[in-house]
Amino acid sequence: MSIQFKTINELSHMLKNKDISNKELIEETFSLIDTNTHLNAFVTLNKDASLLKAEELDKNPSSLALAGIPVAQKDLFCTKDLRTTCGSNMLSSFIPPYSATVIENLENAGCISVGKTNMDEFAMGSSNETSFYGNVQNPWGDKLVPGGSSGGSAAVVAAGIVPAASGTDTGGSIRQPASLCGISGLKPTYGRISRWGMIAFASSLDQAGPMARTAEDCALLLNEMCSHDHKDTTSLDEAIPDFTKDLNLPIKGLKIGLVKEFDLSKLDNEVVKVFEESKKQYESLGAEFIDISLPNISLSVPTYYVVAPAECSSNLSRFDGVKFGKRCDDPKDLEELYIKTRSEGFGDEVKRRILIGSYVLSAGFYDAYYKKAQQVRRLIKNDFDSAFKQIDVIMSPTTRGGAFEEGSKGDDPIQMYLEDLFTIPANLAGLPALSIPNGIVDNKPIGLQLIGNFLEESKLLQVAHNFQISTDWHKKTPNGDVKS
Repeated sequence: MSIQFKTINELSHMLKNKDISNKELIEETFSLIDTNTHLNAFVTLNKDASLLKAEELDKNPSSLALAGIPVAQKDLFCTKDLRTTCGSNMLSSFIPPYSATVIENLENAGCISVGKTNMDEFAMGSSNETSFYGNVQNPWGDKLVPGGSSGGSAAVVAAGIVPAASGTDTGGSIRQPASLCGISGLKPTYGRISRWGMIAFASSLDQAGPMARTAEDCALLLNEMCSHDHKDTTSLDEAIPDFTKDLNLPIKGLKIGLVKEFDLSKLDNEVVKVFEESKKQYESLGAEFIDISLPNISLSVPTYYVVAPAECSSNLSRFDGVKFGKRCDDPKDLEELYIKTRSEGFGDEVKRRILIGSYVLSAGFYDAYYKKAQQVRRLIKNDFDSAFKQIDVIMSPTTRGGAFEEGSKGDDPIQMYLEDLFTIPANLAGLPALSIPNGIVDNKPIGLQLIGNFLEESKLLQVAHNFQISTDWHKKTPNGDVKS
């Protein structure tokens, strides 16, 4: 029985019924990895340790929630004794002595980490074209980007290699690749999942989250990924519900907000048509649509591209060739050590954002740029607070269209930045948001975004799950088949 395109629930059922052993499951997973090397989705594999853990589970069966489930981990989560590169030459030989809390939580729930997935360098990008290890290919077509920065994670789930993967979302880096690859991806409330051991890009925006075929699988993963962590000062000390509990509750009477400021007339007609069909589907489930205004949301992209580079320039200052990571050869003095190491270790996009960030934080420009951006960020958050007094969730397209071709936007960073137009606001406000498949345009998947109020992941997942049990878009596969 093939394991390709199986969900977590389906694989767990197979393991419990002994339709497949844990070792056979992992062996088949690595066989799928071997036959899909053209995707360039993995940076480092963890085959020997994965097989050992699978053999141990066969000898000593476990009742843990995710026992034996193969999961791919984004390559910015520190993983003990396993190379963690962040998609960069700067960390090409870095082997952490500890694991991130996310990794620990998933492995403590029984997951088997089969490898580290390719990504945009230091999570900076929207297409997975900035990785030191080369582009990831979208399983849906040759030369199509999978989105970024969690493109490798999205690609391996979309290709049916693993049922789930971890990702991170700073401005849409879970939801945008989930949309372009036709899978489900959730960015939880900021602080819901510990950031300890996650190599930082922009500390006030970064958030880990699950990527899987279905909202139900995302809920199963989220149950295990969440925890209060005293090692992370931004970790929320809030009760963690069972995110699967309310999935099947009906959504009749649910109020869904449509943002007036999101001008869908500028999108491709087919993309708009898919969105309108999704609205009709929700109306058939009993939901009600309400127009809302978020007056400052048009300022989200410029605000983000001040705040994020500023924080990145600060976070990446530690990579200087002194303590860990790459060091240039034979520097003549300390200054040359810094310059040559960072010049050789960082790619163009990372350098661009460091320069922007250093500029907006510099004396004379801090008040004009960074401080002003933080003030606007608060206005955006206030707009959301007001909106959620009259609605339950907000709905929009996830992206402006389907996956685009490699190299088609590389010469225009602004066009690449606008790929995150619909996703960035949720990060600035710290709100949970997810993308689910809701259509196919030109043989490429399209995603639907749902944004929820603070700590309301359960409601978001319920709304998404209701859509998925009444449609089959999440069952579409890159080979054109519909998974039964």
